[in-house]
Amino acid sequence: MAATSPLAQTRPAATTAALATVVGLASASPALADEQHRVQPGDTVSALADRYGSTIPAIVAANDLDTRATIYVGTTVTVPNGSTTAARSSVTSLSATYTVKAGDTLSEIAHRHGTTVATLARDNRLANASLIFPGQRLTIGGGGQAQQSPARAATTSTRSSTSYTVKAGDTLSEIAHRHGTTVASLAKANTLANASLITIGQRLTIPGTSATPARSTATSTRSAPRATTPTYYTVKAGDTLAAIAQRHGTTVATLARQNSLANASLIRIGQRLAVPGDATEPLVGSTFAGRTYASEVVRAANQNKAVLLSRTVPSREKMQDIIVATARQHGVDPALAQAISYQESGFDMRAVSPANAVGVMQVIPTSGEWASDMAGRRLDLLDPRDNVLAGVLILRALDRTFTSVDDAIAGYYQGAAAVIDHGYHYDTVGYVASVKALMSRFR
Repeated sequence: MAATSPLAQTRPAATTAALATVVGLASASPALADEQHRVQPGDTVSALADRYGSTIPAIVAANDLDTRATIYVGTTVTVPNGSTTAARSSVTSLSATYTVKAGDTLSEIAHRHGTTVATLARDNRLANASLIFPGQRLTIGGGGQAQQSPARAATTSTRSSTSYTVKAGDTLSEIAHRHGTTVASLAKANTLANASLITIGQRLTIPGTSATPARSTATSTRSAPRATTPTYYTVKAGDTLAAIAQRHGTTVATLARQNSLANASLIRIGQRLAVPGDATEPLVGSTFAGRTYASEVVRAANQNKAVLLSRTVPSREKMQDIIVATARQHGVDPALAQAISYQESGFDMRAVSPANAVGVMQVIPTSGEWASDMAGRRLDLLDPRDNVLAGVLILRALDRTFTSVDDAIAGYYQGAAAVIDHGYHYDTVGYVASVKALMSRFR
């Protein structure tokens, strides 16, 4: 989520059974017709499930594995198949697996399989719903919508909602404004762990009304677009629309639309601007992966997000080119720099996290100061090239600190001091695995 300084940086725990380390296994008696597999170096429970047509939950249950689905090299694992006992078959029939592909998000996977991000995160023990990586195997529990209870299915069928496909430049705040709803409502309806993280092509459910007569009275007042009372701001000397938008936690596009401004750069002293009544809706939330950040940190994150939304920034493709060129210039493996950036932001310069990790390299301000010392000048993390330079210089320093590229990657995520003092946190293991998988893609 953010490039770290040499100081320890704590992250929310995150991993899945697909990251099972080959270090331990509890033995179990094999059932008739089950496969017996002798664990080899590099084996994981997810790989065995894929190879034998089984599932992670079935293998975990058959071998009484721990919550990390740990297996030991040289021991024998029972892999249930279609001929297992009825009780075990009931486990496998309720689950499917999905292999994460490049560009996937947990929200999109949940949508395609008729389930929710919360359900996927729970079933796969993901503390960080945005931390998935190519090749990772996810358990899709119970076939998604097929496992709904009749009562819930009936409720779902009576709801009338629309959907919207995210386009380039969209923000959740603008989508909410256009559809007469709120960011909080959209995030809840789509089970978004990070309200600032939406992707082009993603289909969002726009909360609608209930068609059930018995509930129509209760929902009619909620389903109508929220009546908002705009506040007004009088333009002062030196003001710009971008600065006004930043101060009020909104965007230039929203202010321009609200005030019918044909030219967003043309405002005059004394002019009264209507500031949308929902402008207090934060662009960046305060909570991510179960962790709530200090109000001053979130406030700074919202200010940075507003500034970035008001600026023209390079496309993701252009940002990738800048990352490659900067990495080569400073002796950093371009594949590593690209993998880190893709993992952190998807090459999105406008990305800002609740921890105030900024830009395409997701650098927090204290890390930006560290990078500025290395650069010999003050770096502006809101400037695309400076943001990339900060991330690349931090990677170079970490590469020189550690003899292992894995440790350098872990240091970017967890903090070098924390890696040295405490080793990898549980979620750091997943982060390192994800970045290394991405590196092979960028070779």
